[in-house]
Amino acid sequence: MGGLSRRRFLSGAAVLAAAWGMGIDELAPLLARASTDPGTVPSTLLQTILHGGITTGSYRTLTTGPGEPYIARLDVLRKGADASRTARRRSLLYLGHLSDLHVIDAQSPGRIEPMIVQDHSAWGSAFHPQDPLSPHTTAAMVQAFSDARVSPLTGAPMGAAVVTGDSADMHSHLELRWYIDLMDGLSVDPASAGPDYQGVQAWSEATWAYRPGDPAGGDFGAYGFPRLPSLLADAIAAPVTSPGLPAPWYAVYGNHDTLLLGTFDLSPQLHALAVGGRKSYALDATASSILNGYASSGSAIQQAFDALGVAFGRAGFRSVTANPERRLFENREFMAEHFVTEPDPGPVGHGFTQHNIDSGETWWKADLSPHVRALGLDTCNAVAGPDGAVPDAQFQWLRAELARAQKEKTLVLVLSHHNSLTLENTAQRPGENETLHHADELIALLLQYPVAIAWLNGHTHLNQILAHTSPTGGFWEITTASCIDFPQQQQVVEIIDNRDGTLSLFTTVLDHASPAAPGTSGRSIDLASRARELAANDWAESPSMRRGSPLDRNTELLLPAPFDMETITDAALEAQRMTERARIAAHERKVATK
Repeated sequence: MGGLSRRRFLSGAAVLAAAWGMGIDELAPLLARASTDPGTVPSTLLQTILHGGITTGSYRTLTTGPGEPYIARLDVLRKGADASRTARRRSLLYLGHLSDLHVIDAQSPGRIEPMIVQDHSAWGSAFHPQDPLSPHTTAAMVQAFSDARVSPLTGAPMGAAVVTGDSADMHSHLELRWYIDLMDGLSVDPASAGPDYQGVQAWSEATWAYRPGDPAGGDFGAYGFPRLPSLLADAIAAPVTSPGLPAPWYAVYGNHDTLLLGTFDLSPQLHALAVGGRKSYALDATASSILNGYASSGSAIQQAFDALGVAFGRAGFRSVTANPERRLFENREFMAEHFVTEPDPGPVGHGFTQHNIDSGETWWKADLSPHVRALGLDTCNAVAGPDGAVPDAQFQWLRAELARAQKEKTLVLVLSHHNSLTLENTAQRPGENETLHHADELIALLLQYPVAIAWLNGHTHLNQILAHTSPTGGFWEITTASCIDFPQQQQVVEIIDNRDGTLSLFTTVLDHASPAAPGTSGRSIDLASRARELAANDWAESPSMRRGSPLDRNTELLLPAPFDMETITDAALEAQRMTERARIAAHERKVATK
């Protein structure tokens, strides 16, 4: 099939030049030029980051290892792949997949770190040694997507990106803004309490925490965590800059965007704690303030009395600088904040629409390209518990949208925070009786519609790819790791038409754009590197396990094409590619002028 004619190319280039504020003489050569050599795109195809040697005690540094090639998986196709497919294949869409960013304001009084208890073996999501460095890590990951703005396989430009939840770690409005601004390419100021770091990692009383100024006397020091006297000051010394994602991005809820710590509801006491001037460093103080908040939720007098206990010196608290921007956001505010965004890369709302704001529905659909549609689900249980389910109203909407896409011959990517191993939450408030659908039912539904080729999700902070099959085909479930736990990786996914009745989904893992070993103290890129090294030494977890097996990282996932792919013409794909290239050119110009 032929591509665009010269006349259609020039007319399309003129429209795109006007849309992006570029001269036709500037844009046309960029659209016509050969793509960047895909073999030079930074990814784990070229280099991996692995555990290195022990320095002190049990503490290990990181080192580089060889790249990992793509591994073909035939679990869904269930027959041998045609070796000649590599000469015929064409890219339908190249997209980024981010999840579990866990952007953290580590100085916030609402960040209840002592809930980890004393042995760092429970409530692991409440505290990490690298918490103050999460904005730097997120910015370095956005940089990695900017660096990988063309496919390392085909050179196709990135057409979209998706964020599958757990973006604001502790339900903080400030964390929510930091995440959106970093995705958009704005800078954020991590000094949320002023020029001096205020938090448990700077306080001698919190011996259970990693205190980089003096880790001695606690478990982290005994393990061998290094003494880094300037780390906390460096973490807040300068704004964190980001190039922004190179393509339109879309978001869904995660359990941390729904409940505090992703687990329990927000009491009036927690709201007051987050914006107040007292921060706890002891388990007893933290637990009592939370439990008192829930116990007093029915009494305004008791609420006020309990709040005064924190404000005027309850044991286990220290004074900090209050910041009203740390307020805990309500459920709809998560959607509303996605409308406070930059037009480039867009879109305004990032999947959420005015209908979502008006109705309170937290699920959506969006066309990522003329041939690929995303269906964004909210699998979070707003009652209690970290795991998820799909309420019946949303489940029936999904069924109808899948049927519509099947009729329209549109490929579907289903997006959610929870994966098939964590979709079993049954919690409901007294009197509620809506049916909750769980993993087996969702998988069975998706298997009924061959256009549903992949389910992208997160939640478990590890790389994992599962095949779900039916007698005639199936789909792939692709789970990416997180930005807070080692290996601090995310991924890109490319949908390929092999032009032989099969599709391939190529997954490529990205490390964030920082060196394996931190270098110059205080540089944001090296703070991100330090965060990864600290995360790699979490003895309460199994950091290397979160990398997944080679079958969960750089893969080619084959499956039967759900309809005749020749209905997608080369001319239509070239028109799509022109739009994507123009957007990438605008992104490059924006980054170059920063």
